Parts: sequence; structure tokens; C-alpha cells
Amino acid sequence: LWLTSEDNGPHIGAFGDTYATTPNLDALASRGLSYFNCWSTAPVCAPARTTIISGVYPPSTGSQHMRSETRLPAFMKMYPQFLREAGYYCTNNSKEDYNLTKPGKVWDDSSRQAHWKNRPEGKPFFAIFNFTVTHESQIRRRPHDAVHDPSGVRVPAYHPDTPEVRQDWAQYHDKMTEMDAMIGGALAELEEAGLQDDTIIFYYGDHGPGMPRSKRWPYNSGLNVPLIVHVPEKYSHLAPGDYIEGGRTDRLVGFIDLAPTLMSLAGIKPPSYMQGHAFMGPFEEIERNYLHGFRGRMDERYDMVRTVRDKRFVYIRNYMPHKPYGQHVSYMFQTPTTQVWKKLYDEGALNSAQSHFWEPKPPEELYDLTVDPDEVNNLAGNPAYDSVLNRFRSIQRHQVFRIRDTGFLPESHIHHRGNGAEDTPYQMAHNSRLYPLNRIFAMADLASSMNEGVTPDLIAGLSDSDAAVRYWAAMGLLMRGPNAVFTGRPELRQALNDADPSVRVIAAEALVTHGPDRDLDPCLRVLIEAADYRNTDVYVASLAMNVIDQMDQKAVSLLPELRRIPVEIRGYPGRASSYVSRLVQTTLDDLGVE
Repeated sequence: LWLTSEDNGPHIGAFGDTYATTPNLDALASRGLSYFNCWSTAPVCAPARTTIISGVYPPSTGSQHMRSETRLPAFMKMYPQFLREAGYYCTNNSKEDYNLTKPGKVWDDSSRQAHWKNRPEGKPFFAIFNFTVTHESQIRRRPHDAVHDPSGVRVPAYHPDTPEVRQDWAQYHDKMTEMDAMIGGALAELEEAGLQDDTIIFYYGDHGPGMPRSKRWPYNSGLNVPLIVHVPEKYSHLAPGDYIEGGRTDRLVGFIDLAPTLMSLAGIKPPSYMQGHAFMGPFEEIERNYLHGFRGRMDERYDMVRTVRDKRFVYIRNYMPHKPYGQHVSYMFQTPTTQVWKKLYDEGALNSAQSHFWEPKPPEELYDLTVDPDEVNNLAGNPAYDSVLNRFRSIQRHQVFRIRDTGFLPESHIHHRGNGAEDTPYQMAHNSRLYPLNRIFAMADLASSMNEGVTPDLIAGLSDSDAAVRYWAAMGLLMRGPNAVFTGRPELRQALNDADPSVRVIAAEALVTHGPDRDLDPCLRVLIEAADYRNTDVYVASLAMNVIDQMDQKAVSLLPELRRIPVEIRGYPGRASSYVSRLVQTTLDDLGVE
């Protein structure tokens, strides 16, 4: 039995939160093992759930971007399919939200009516119940009758201490208490059926809290989730090696490990393509030394971040450091904390730790969780930590090549680069001819390093035979600002005619942002052509609209063409199809156009 909740970190009494009121989870922890170092791999729901259902890192299958949709190779299955083949009745109640197309029948029942009670007589079950009351949308719903006193909230160092922030955090804890009662109901139902001693129970949250700089951000604050595992006495032989009732463990585990662990508990050897480690059952593996996380496109805004942690440090590699942390994601800005936080930043009323979220990112970040749990003191520039930084750089680079990380491709390439319909992104990425990762990664690493003196190398990269190399070369000039763009202006102007639309868009962005006004007209022509998804695709259109949305008054001449872009986009995954129209509307709003 898996009991899951949405948008919450380890803000539970059993995990040391004295402000929390979570008696049912505390009781479950008292007869189970609590994992204090569990990572959700992604700090937002769809890619986090994609990790779980596949047992493969989403950047490996091209499914890392929020609400995108790619396919698994034919030799891969989703973990319930393995369990069903082994005789389990598998139910999901009820959220799926995968970035992968389901390869055939996955669940016996996936609906609000799904329940282990509906299984055929004599069948073992695997059942998920997902509780949404803690979701981001619920912590900002007003009016709200407060239960927890906002004056008692611990405000993290990166948030301003305002009434709005305190109310959001207090309401989050109120919703945690509501969720805890629902967990208690599900456990009582199991006990009433006489199945408590026959059922292994997992509880976990699906990623960090729905507060800004937790949800969507691959800090520990966005990736660290509570995990509690209860193993009845009759299945003690399946328990992890460090299992003690009421115990706590600092073992590093993540969502990437859940599918192989579940299969191990069911006596199924996890397939070799799964990239996690079973931490229970007969196929339990030795403890891992590092956990990995990532951030890709979040709704309508592009970004690329990769993270690594051990038991002490968190390392963050920002591959798009020119983009601020706090890009304007429409859904996030509905939260009062986000609104007041940005307002105070614009007014210059924040300290350094609180301002950081609204500013461009450094290429690298390193935090010592033992003394800096809020992750506000970046050690990446401290010579005393050079050896630690170098170690994490090496680990992160190894991960890129181990999983053949597709994040170094423009999103459109993930869907269209390959030999044809038989190629999935995973298969494409494992073909060095189709995906020359060495060259692409080298240019992305150079571009985003922000090192000085590399402008000639970036300009040379604009002539590379691979479009992804050219894309990162243009991005590197954009990142470095006016001087680099001035030096590379002839090549960037030539790139406005590149065969690849993503390269054209980034070249136009570099010239519009840092070039002379006389370059504006040809750049506008490139951008508006790309923004109409009928000329390219919805991914290129989103990329172009992100640029247009940042242009302010420079985009006024594009208004007639923007109005002609169809609002209804057909042929793309549900919510992803709304991002272009959302960006068009944001641009119109910014320009004061009804």
C-alpha cells in the first residue's frame, strides 16, 4: 500500500517539525522506518511521477519538461505492468500525470473508484492512494480558517518575513494536518479489513512544499520528501538491512529507486535498464553515495538545472545562468508569498539571501546542509571547498553520460531528432551519431561556465555541423552580454538564417537583448515566424514566445501577428498546448492590450 501526498516536504512531527500536527504519520513512523534523505528527483509533479512509473531518469527518456509527452522504447514497461504479470491486482487512486505515453494497459484500475477492495478473491494487491489536499493550489485558497498560529511559523532565510508569507506557511501546515487525517482513515480501513499484518506500507510526499523556491526548484528544499516504510513482522525478511521499528535512517534514496524496490519486494529482479537501486527485498543493493535531481521547462518557462547531493552537500549546476530563478510562471504567481516577495524585491526592500531568487543564477552552487539547511550561503566561490566542488563536478558529468541526458537538446529536438517513428528519445540519445553528446555537452558546459576569454570558441561553435552545438554557442554569447554579442554580431546575424529554428530563435534573442537597434527588424521577423507553431512546432513556438514576452515595448509591432496565432492548439499533449497562448496573453497584458 502506497499512501502519497502532494507538494509537501518533511514537515511532519516524526521528522522533527515541532510546529506540525501529524499524529497519524507520527504513529506510522513509530512502527516503521523514516528516511530523512529521500529525494523526489524532480521538484514538480509530472516529471517526479514519471521517474517513479518508469524507473528511469526523465532526462534519459526525454520526459523531463513539465507536461511534455514522449514514448518509452518497446523493451521498457511501467512498473505496474511487471507486477500485474506477477499476479498482483494494481490500482491507482487516482492521479497519473506522467510525461510518458502509457505502453498498453498499465493499471487494473486507475480512477477515483480504484481500491484494493475490488481485487479478485485471493489476489495480492498493490494500491496507491494519492491525497491532494496539500497541493500548492490549496495553501493559497482564501478565505481560510487558520488552525496553526502564523506567529509560530519558522520562515526560511530566503523568504521575507511578512504576514502573507506567514499565512501561506501556516496554511500549508493546516493542510498537512488535513492530509494526516486522511492517511489515518486509509490505515484504519486496512486494519478493519484485517490486512494490517499482511501489508507493507509506504508513505511519501511527491516533491517539496508548494511554496516558491521549494516546488519547481532542485534545491534540497524542493527535492527532499518524507518517506516512511512499515514492514509487518511476517515480511521482516524483506525489510532493509537497517530496519528498526521507530527507526530513522540517513540512507540516500530517491524516486528513481522506488520501482526497482517495489519489484524486489515482489520477488522480481529489476530489469537492467532501470537506473535506480532497490533498497529493500531480495535484490537490495548497496547504499548509493549520491542522489541526482533536475529542473527543465516549468510550465511556460525554460530552464536547465542539474543537482547532486551526498549526505552533507548539495551541488547545483545551472546551465542557463542568465535566467533568474524567479521567472514569471503564471501558476506560481497566484501564491500570495510569490507576489509580495517579488514586490519587495522590486522596491529594494530585501536582504541578499531574500533577493537571490529574483536575480540571474551563478553557474554553480554548493551548500553545506549541516550548517546551512536553507541553502543560502553559496560555497562555490570559496577556495576552501575547491576539492568538494571538483568532486561534484565530476559526479555530475558522469551522470550526464551515464544516462545520456537529453536535456542538452532544444526541446523540439527531443521529439524530432532521430531516424523516424521507430526511434524514441531514449534510443536516439543512445545513438552517438544521432546525438553526439560529447560535442554538445562540451559546448553547453563552456557556454554556461561564464568563463572569460571563450568568445572566439563560442563564435566558432556557430559553424558546427550539429544544430544543438550551434544552439549552445548562440546561448553562450547571449549569456555573456553586450561585448560578446558585439564581437559575434556578424555570425549571429548569419545564424538568423540557420536551418534550425531553435538556433534562429536564440540568435535573435542575443541580438534583440544586447545588439544594436538596427538588428531589431530581422530579429522580429525570425521570432514571429517561430512563434506561430504552424510554421514550426509548439516547442519552438514556446521558445520564441519566451523571448517576445521579455521584449516589452520592442514587441509592439508584432501585436497584429500575435493576435492571429490560434488559441486552440491541436495535436500536442493537453496542458503543454496551452503554453504558447498563455505566453501570448502575458505579452499582450504586459503591453496593456486587451
